[in-house]
Amino acid sequence: MPKLPKLPAPPLPGPMQNPPPRPGDGNGPMTPLEGAAQAGITVIDWVDERTSLSGAARWMMFRKVPKGTNWFYTLGSATMFAFLNQAVTGVFLAMYYRPDASGGAYESIRYVTNDVFLGQFVRGMHKWGSSVMVILVFLHMGRTFFFGAYKYPRELNWVIGVVLLILTMVMSFTGYLLPFDQRAYWATIVGVNINGTGPLIGPYLSDFLRGGSEFGATTLSRFYAIHMLLIPGALATLIGAHLYLVAKLGTTAPPWQKAQTRAELREAEV
Repeated sequence: MPKLPKLPAPPLPGPMQNPPPRPGDGNGPMTPLEGAAQAGITVIDWVDERTSLSGAARWMMFRKVPKGTNWFYTLGSATMFAFLNQAVTGVFLAMYYRPDASGGAYESIRYVTNDVFLGQFVRGMHKWGSSVMVILVFLHMGRTFFFGAYKYPRELNWVIGVVLLILTMVMSFTGYLLPFDQRAYWATIVGVNINGTGPLIGPYLSDFLRGGSEFGATTLSRFYAIHMLLIPGALATLIGAHLYLVAKLGTTAPPWQKAQTRAELREAEV
């Protein structure tokens, strides 16, 4: 009996076919690593085709940088990453924390420190990260001031930065009470009383922070709400506006670079 000819296999759908090799690539089959990279590119292309986010990303990431840019210009990015560290570690701590003034707050912190896996490490990152963030905010603002980056047309960005500094200090102050031990309790009382000495709004501000005329359970709940909900939301919103203005207006050259450029222009005119 004659052997029947073998029919060709039906063609695979387009999404299941391997893409053509790029110039310079080998013609062999893709390795698992190359296949994973191609799958990631496909997903990104699929998302970008429907959202057009690549244009916004290019506008934000790829921009002209003035000559003379140095490591001082990384202080703003370092501050943002310190805020992200506080946000991530704060979420993990909030999973165990109880704002209970009758002992639950202190016990929850003790449990995180002594019994939770990597709890002491996460709490240490959050505790020392707050100090690092405050230091970085002051260094960043000092660099902005001494480099003259607060001048036209960046005045609004400077104002937003000042508000971010104030919110960072408020966040540090409200978080100090949350362990609700003796040191946090009495230090917060001193801080609230200092705020009460301010002109006009001082007494009202103290009453607001205490949640009444006495320092107690309502004070802890109010500090917890301010620290976990109010301040992080305001910080995230203002950081977004701050980064938008930085991308839109660009960064300024160092003052010595500006002086050198002026001297070169004068020499060219002569």
